[in-house]
Amino acid sequence: MKTKLGLLYGGKSAEHKVSLQTALAVINALDHEKFEIHPIFIMETGEWIKGPLLDGPVETVAALQFSRGEALPPTALAPTLFQAENKNESFDIIFPLLHGPNGEDGTVQGLLELLNLPYVGNGVLASSAGMDKVIMKNIFAQAGLPQVNYVWFIRSEWEQDNNSAYEKVEAELGYPCFVKPANLGSSVGISKCSNREELVEAFKEAFQFDRKIIIEEGVIAREVELGVLGNDNPECSVAGEIIPKVEFYDYKAKYEDGDTALVIPADITKDEYELLYGLAIKAFKSLDCSGLVRADFFLTKDGKAYINEVNTMPGFTPFSMFPLLWKHTGVEYPQLIERLVKLGMERFDEKQKIKYTI
Repeated sequence: MKTKLGLLYGGKSAEHKVSLQTALAVINALDHEKFEIHPIFIMETGEWIKGPLLDGPVETVAALQFSRGEALPPTALAPTLFQAENKNESFDIIFPLLHGPNGEDGTVQGLLELLNLPYVGNGVLASSAGMDKVIMKNIFAQAGLPQVNYVWFIRSEWEQDNNSAYEKVEAELGYPCFVKPANLGSSVGISKCSNREELVEAFKEAFQFDRKIIIEEGVIAREVELGVLGNDNPECSVAGEIIPKVEFYDYKAKYEDGDTALVIPADITKDEYELLYGLAIKAFKSLDCSGLVRADFFLTKDGKAYINEVNTMPGFTPFSMFPLLWKHTGVEYPQLIERLVKLGMERFDEKQKIKYTI
C-alpha cells in the first residue's frame, strides 16, 4: 500500500515563492511507487486549493499553482480537502512545506492537531516559539544557552517615541547591529546597521514585515549550522559553514545571486563540534521540537559559541543547507524525506496514548 501523503505549500507569507521551490523539489525526490502524492496549494491571499493526484515528477512550480476558481478560504474548508482519492480515507500524513507566518508558526499545525491528522515536523508550541525570534531567545535564555545581546520593540512603541528606541539600541548594543522582523525567515527584511541613519531605515524596513522587531548585537564570528533530526532522541548532522561573498547572508544572497559559499563539513575542531552538538540538542529540547530543525550558531576565533536561532522548517531543496548537511552525514535527500515522514507518524502514534477523559 502506498502512503497517502498530502503536501501543503505556498502560503500567505513573504516566503511563498521559497515554499513553491521546496514543494517542487520534494515532489520530484519522492518515490512515486511508495507515495500517493496529493498537492494542496495555499495562495498568497490565503485561499486553499486541492490539486489533482500527482503520479510522477513535475517540471516547474507553475504546474503546482492551481486555478483561483477552485479556491476556498480556510473558514470554508471542504470536508474532502484532507481526503485521499477514496473519499472514505483520509491522508496518512500531511507534510507542511510552508516557510514563515501562516504555516511555519504553529497556525497550520494547530489545524492539523484539531483534525487529528499526522503531520511532518514540529508541533504547535515549537513552531510558534521558533517562529518568534523574541520568544525563542527568551526561552533559550531561560535554558542557559549562550546568545548575543538583543533588544526588541513593537511597532506602536516605536511610533510613539522612535528616538528612545534608537537610543536604547545604541546604549545596549552599539554598532554594528542587525535589525530583523521577529516573525519571518529566509533573511527577509533584515538589515545590518553601522550608524544611526542606517538604523532608522532598518526599523522602517523591518516593520513592513511584522509588528515586532528584534535588534541583535553584531559579533565577529563564523556562521556555523547543524541539522537536527529526531523526536525525543534527536541527533545532529555534520557542521556546515556559511561564507557570504557579500556583507551578510541576506535574502538576495540566499535565493537570487548565489553570493555565498557553503562549506560542508565546516573546518572546526572536534571540541568545537561537540560544543555545538550539545547546544543544538539543548535548543531542540528547550522548545520541545520534533522532526527537524536547523540550529544556527556564531563561532568566534577563541572557540566561544553563541546560538543565533533555530529554524523549525529550514530551506528544504536539495541545495539548501539542511539537506546538504544530512547528505554529507550519509542521508540522501529522498531518504531524508522518508525519515521525516516516519518521524511524523511515530510522534502521532505516541500522542494517541494521551488520555483525554477522566
